Amino acid sequence: MPPNTTASTGQQPGKSGRKKGRRARLLVPVLVLALIGGVAYGAYWSISTVRASFPQTKGSITLQGLSGPVDVKRDGYGIPQIYASSAEDLFMAQGYVQAQDRFYEMDVRRHMTSGRLSEMFGKGQVKNDEFLRTLGWDRIAKEEYDTKLSASTKKYLQAYAKGVNAYLRGRDAGDISLEYAALGFTNDYKPEAWTPVDSVSWLKAMAWDLRGNMQDEIDRALMTSRLGPKQIKDLYPDYPYSRNKAIVTEGQYNELTRTFEQSSGTGGTATSTGAGGTGTGGTSSAGGSAVQSQLEGLYSVLDDVPTAVGVNGNGIGSNSWVVAGRYTITGKPLLANDPHLSASLPSVWYQMGLHCRTVSSTCPYDVTGYTFAGMPGVVIGHNQNIAWGMTNSGVDATDLYLEKLSGDGYLRDNKVVPFKTRQETIKVAGGKPKTIVVRETNNGPLLSDRDDELVKVGKKATVDTAAPDRGDGYAIALKWTALEPGTAMDAIFAIDRAADWSDFRAAAALFDVPSQNLVYADTKNNIGYTLPGRIPKRAKNDDGSIPAPGWDSKYDWTGYIKQDELPYEYNPKRGYIVTANQAVVDPDKYPYTLTTDWGYGARSQRITDLIQSKIDGGGKISTDDMRQMQLDNSSEIAKLLVPKLLKIDIGDKDVRQAQKLLEGWDYTQDADSAAAAYFNAVWRNILKLAFGNKLPKELRVKGQCLWVEPADNTGPVDEDQKVRECGERDADQAQPDGGDRWFEVVRKLMDDENSDWWKTPASGTRPKADNRDELFKRAMIDARWELTAKLGKDIDTWSWGRLHRLFLKNQTLGTEGPGFLKYILNRGPWKLSGGEATVNASGWNAAGGYGVVWVPSMRMVVNLADLDKSKWINLTGASGHAFSAHYTDQTGKWAKGELLPWSFSPNAVDRTTSNTLVLKP
Repeated sequence: MPPNTTASTGQQPGKSGRKKGRRARLLVPVLVLALIGGVAYGAYWSISTVRASFPQTKGSITLQGLSGPVDVKRDGYGIPQIYASSAEDLFMAQGYVQAQDRFYEMDVRRHMTSGRLSEMFGKGQVKNDEFLRTLGWDRIAKEEYDTKLSASTKKYLQAYAKGVNAYLRGRDAGDISLEYAALGFTNDYKPEAWTPVDSVSWLKAMAWDLRGNMQDEIDRALMTSRLGPKQIKDLYPDYPYSRNKAIVTEGQYNELTRTFEQSSGTGGTATSTGAGGTGTGGTSSAGGSAVQSQLEGLYSVLDDVPTAVGVNGNGIGSNSWVVAGRYTITGKPLLANDPHLSASLPSVWYQMGLHCRTVSSTCPYDVTGYTFAGMPGVVIGHNQNIAWGMTNSGVDATDLYLEKLSGDGYLRDNKVVPFKTRQETIKVAGGKPKTIVVRETNNGPLLSDRDDELVKVGKKATVDTAAPDRGDGYAIALKWTALEPGTAMDAIFAIDRAADWSDFRAAAALFDVPSQNLVYADTKNNIGYTLPGRIPKRAKNDDGSIPAPGWDSKYDWTGYIKQDELPYEYNPKRGYIVTANQAVVDPDKYPYTLTTDWGYGARSQRITDLIQSKIDGGGKISTDDMRQMQLDNSSEIAKLLVPKLLKIDIGDKDVRQAQKLLEGWDYTQDADSAAAAYFNAVWRNILKLAFGNKLPKELRVKGQCLWVEPADNTGPVDEDQKVRECGERDADQAQPDGGDRWFEVVRKLMDDENSDWWKTPASGTRPKADNRDELFKRAMIDARWELTAKLGKDIDTWSWGRLHRLFLKNQTLGTEGPGFLKYILNRGPWKLSGGEATVNASGWNAAGGYGVVWVPSMRMVVNLADLDKSKWINLTGASGHAFSAHYTDQTGKWAKGELLPWSFSPNAVDRTTSNTLVLKP
């Protein structure tokens, strides 16, 4: 028993958790048997070893440093509500409780953000650590803590760290989490004390995964080896502003536009290509092949970096919308949010309530919602006055620069400037430490230093005469707003205590990175939207869509857009606000370029249509209506394609049988739908035949090999002159991924039935295609036999859920550990409804397969008329302990689209409390 514990009654299942507890007890012997089977590890763990890490949830514990008693009330799902009399006690208790449930997750996160994964997992993580040290997240976080954050924020961070360390005190690693016991077989790793900087660093990891269009920047450059400018433009069409509405149509930007037009118009890029910009300068005059070659190597480095909340910057989306009280049954606003992130076990979110017993200026918090384990405060949720949600804005906060190296420096306006350098030493469990040198230009760290192949490529890459002499080669530098210290941690606390729109806007202005769409509602019947963030202004000859020449200062950022110039809306006349990663504003009505790579608005417009149809029908929207909207499975691309597919004349009776599945289909992608399975297979094959097979190997699925014309070919070639090229990208990140950008690509080409994109050669017994309908026919044939191989010949047994499955994997030992540990730590599968670019966004990558790669990581609906009638759910459960009753106890309900009651008031919390733990000073 830890020395600061005065009483312990152990974990007791709550009233609604007893059945779950019995199930967990039955599973524990299975774990012991599995561990006995781990002969390679010489392992034997007892049941007591497994249970040692389970948190105490009843009785009392004495914690040094508290000024008064704190109550921790958990419901039947293990979700804690904390009550304290001072803010410092509140956040100290938050640190203690999150460490009880999630410390291993917290520890891995801080080792990732600081580039120290090798200390836990050995030499296999050295390359990742080298890259993360080059970015220097923890260095920036420390500078942020030392120089930028307010005194109160520092005080809360210190209290949180004190709570985490109170939990660690007196505990061996194996008593903290099962994973540490596993690591103990090969590593003498021991967890160290938590620091405030460990918490701040997590925001940098979050910003990395939500960094904007960097991946599109890389992909466009890589495409130049196979595609010309017009072809690339075809694959990045303009955003359809007339069809899919921007977020802000009635807000602040109209006034700003008038002001801007009356001024000289200086100070930033004043036009935008909308989604799919292809650049106005940059490396088009600096050697496109040099950039292409460098980025080929850079992508391989980026691809291996562990994800924090997303799929390495790909496919990140979210839904959040708010409806004004005049259109709701309650007469007050309803606010919904479901961020789409990569599936993780445990979930990236941790549900929690933080309550000052008496709200005052010294203890101003009465807030509940979704937190990050390892960071104090609530990130998304509501307090007693307001509610808020977030979606990724997608604004362009990163640029890649091609740098011309020369000896110990780099070229800058025809002068050689010395690098700024630092040494980093990486400690390696079971191995020798490794020291690296990080080099930085005025634009940022050289990412290309982290791959030896890039040095060779930089020396051999072909450039045109406009580029400077190669010298020692070219390199790639990253300029990113998150590599400057900021105030996002201040923003979290300020939002948590905001009482009205004015407070909220002031708090949001502190949320500099990552830039997020913030949706707002309050109990006084107001709704709003604001876009905060540190968003760069660029030179007029650079829209940020492709890498820029670092040797020319004309391509430098010229400053940042002022916070009072960023778009917002407050109580718009239409009575609702929808954000789902679509364009924030129409560029014709706003003076600054926010990005050239918005999401294309399929989800946002579907949500808008659902709300508007309810309003037009004279109905009022309920909490359950909001939930049902979150579960909408309608496929926008199916609505476009199915009428065409049904007109295709199919001769093969088996393919025709599959085609008939689409007759009368309502375009919904339910898990039990055979039509959805077949359509998505057809869609996948259309993309592959029309586009995928024509992309360069760097974008195609790893191991997918094709015979292609040599990349430098300028004329027709015979079959025997073709070369074999194999894809290089992981299946969940390859292209074409099938998202709503590809919806728009296909929509734009539908009327051009003889476009070269629709042409594809014969393959084996499969016919060639010379036009759109012939390619569609070929895709229908290929899809029929693909599903026959995967699901069987009998189409009566087909279902979308059999293809579209979710597996939850422990993010360390569950992916890289031995087989028996994966069995112990991982869960699934679940057969899911929904799909790519669908409101119910269970994302899949059409290039790689049908498996789920990102999900609604949580769902919530806040009822501002009665906060106790709000609803919420998490992807997994509160606990990070593999055999806790609360490891995945919410997942089944989440998969069915159900929501849990969300108690807020003291009386409601008491009614749902199963266990109470008292923390005593």
